[in-house]
Amino acid sequence: MRTLIEELCSIYGPTGNEERVREAISRLLDGIVDSIQTDKFGNLVARKGPAAASPNGKRIMLAAHMDEIGVMVTHVDAQGFCRFTTLGGVLTNALIGSRVHFANGVEGAFGMEGSPLARERPTAQKLFLDVGASGKEDARVQVGDTAVFRSAFGAVGDRLFAPNLDDRIGCAILVQALRELESTPHEILAVFTVQEEVGARGATTAGYGLDPEVVLAIDVTATGDFPQATPMEVALGKGPAIKIMDRRMIAHPTVRRWLEDTAQNHDIPHQLEVLEFGSTDASAVQISRGGVPAGTISIPCRYIHTPSQVADYNDARNAVSLLVHLLGDDPPILADIGGQTLDPASIASADSNP
Repeated sequence: MRTLIEELCSIYGPTGNEERVREAISRLLDGIVDSIQTDKFGNLVARKGPAAASPNGKRIMLAAHMDEIGVMVTHVDAQGFCRFTTLGGVLTNALIGSRVHFANGVEGAFGMEGSPLARERPTAQKLFLDVGASGKEDARVQVGDTAVFRSAFGAVGDRLFAPNLDDRIGCAILVQALRELESTPHEILAVFTVQEEVGARGATTAGYGLDPEVVLAIDVTATGDFPQATPMEVALGKGPAIKIMDRRMIAHPTVRRWLEDTAQNHDIPHQLEVLEFGSTDASAVQISRGGVPAGTISIPCRYIHTPSQVADYNDARNAVSLLVHLLGDDPPILADIGGQTLDPASIASADSNP
């Protein structure tokens, strides 16, 4: 699976240009799912399991986003330097010294107006891309071209280093779980989404179109395990995190309990997560149509939304184990998750008894 993570991290796929990632995942899933299709918006939807779920089975959507943060060229000046805008939540203070890669193979490095030794926090307006050109004519990029952050994939023991573990590690986990899942009572809709980094747009359309009964996102989350980090009970190497809440979603209590019970019953290391900023695809699907019970399996990751992100391989492996057990079991806890019909007479009776 480590090779799978590295392979997916090597593919160019900024927000809005996920085609190469989609092609790779389609190839990886060939023969292990019942059907694969691309929807009108560009999401890849893989189906596995019975078309009609068993009595305790559900129509479950799993979401991992294919896109990664990056930049888009907005202007090329006479000297060949490029101005840009960001795609997703790029932290500009982490850009100086970083490199980018364009779809056509052009490489670039970030520069900043003024002294190279300036210590102020750079704004996007003061930064530019140096693509090695001597003038506009030989810049080999133009307005609208997009680039992603690139550095060599690295590993020190079980610690993995890459610029786009958010969320290629989630895509790898979902692919591997589908590989290892031998049977399921559920109808599984594994959706590799587009444009998550600019507002969970792919998940919004997929959630509406697929109309699932439960949704689980697989994405990264922040940690509190480095010097002077914002206090947070999530650390690398202690297992996948089961989300309780983030900025846009409160996990459904039954879905959360299903995740926790499964992890405990199968001795899978896990953590509980409260994220005070950011969210996942689950937040968009949760409020689709009449509402969808939602949860998230999060992979602890340091330095999210920077050109160098760090995660632990064991957390990814344990996330796969958790997903396989979740989807392979026939849990009665999910039987009544779709809501209940209330008798107006009983409500009136309850109202009359203080």
